[in-house]
Amino acid sequence: MLSSCLRTVCRRTPTVASRAFSTTSPTCAADVKTLGVLGAGQMGLGIALVAAQKAQVPVILVDSSQASLDKGLKFADKLLEKDVAKERITREAADAARALITPSLKIEDFNSVDMVIEAVPEIPDLKTSIFTKLAQIAPKHAILSTNTSSISITKIAAATTTNPNDLQAPARVVSTHFMNPVPVQKGVEIISGLQTSKETLDTAIAFVKRMGKIPSVLADSPGFLANRILMPYINEAVICLETGVGGREDIDSIMKNGTNVPMGPLTLADFIGLDTCLAIMNVLYHETGDSKYRPSGLLKRMVDAGWLGKKSGKGFYDY
Repeated sequence: MLSSCLRTVCRRTPTVASRAFSTTSPTCAADVKTLGVLGAGQMGLGIALVAAQKAQVPVILVDSSQASLDKGLKFADKLLEKDVAKERITREAADAARALITPSLKIEDFNSVDMVIEAVPEIPDLKTSIFTKLAQIAPKHAILSTNTSSISITKIAAATTTNPNDLQAPARVVSTHFMNPVPVQKGVEIISGLQTSKETLDTAIAFVKRMGKIPSVLADSPGFLANRILMPYINEAVICLETGVGGREDIDSIMKNGTNVPMGPLTLADFIGLDTCLAIMNVLYHETGDSKYRPSGLLKRMVDAGWLGKKSGKGFYDY
C-alpha cells in the first residue's frame, strides 16, 4: 500500500501546463492498477517483468512481432528461474509475477490501462507516430510514458495533439528512461516535456519507486544526463580504436583496471547495441550542433554492416 502522503502528492495544485491542457485529473500513482508496455525487446521485457514483480500490477506487453513476444517471455522465464534457483524469490512469487504479464499483438489492448511505457527503437518518427496512436487509444486519464534515451519529450508530447477530443494528452506525456538491464540497474531518468503536468511528473516518480527504482528528475535536453555523458565516452573509445591509439582489449582493459568500471567502453557498446549508440550520438550531434558529438566513422560503418553487438552476434567482439 502507498502511504497517505503519496496520495496527497497527487492532489497538489496543477502547474501552468496542466491548467492549460487538463480537463480532468491525470492518474495518481496509487491508481496505476494496469500497466501497458509497448515493445518486447530487452528494455520492454525488463520493464514489464520488474513492474509485475515489484509493483505487482497486471502488465499488457504489446509487440508487433509474435517472435519478439515469444523470445521476450522466454527470457522472462529464464530470469525468474534464475532468481528461484538462487533463492532470491520463492516459486510462488515467480509464478505470480509471470501470470501478471499478458502478451498481445494489438496496441488497441491499451484501451483500458492506467499507464503506458513505450520501449521501441530510438527512431524519432517511430516514437512520434506511436504517441499519436496512444493518444487515441489509451484512456484519457492514462499516463503516456516513453523510455527514450535521447529524443525530446516536448517533441514526443506534441505528437499527441492530433486528437481534438483529448486536449489533455500532451500534459500526460513524460519520460521514464530505465537503464539496461532493467532488473539490475536502479536508476531511472524522469524527464518532463514543456507540456508535462506536475501531476504526471509526480505519478511517474511515484510509480518507478513502486518498481523499486531510484528516480532522477532531469531537464528535457538532448541525451538527458546519463547518455549525454556516457555516449561521448563510448564514441571516443571507438575513435581511439579507429585511429590506432589502442587495440580493443587494451582500450577496455585500461578503463576497467584503471578506472574501476565494471566493463570497458567497447564491451559496453556491444551490450547496449551499436545501432542504439549511433542513434543517440546522432541526436546529440544534430540537436546541439556541437562537433564534439560527431559519431565515429567506424561506428557508422559497423552499423551499416549489421554488426550491432551482442544482439547480432558480432560487434567489437564476437558472441
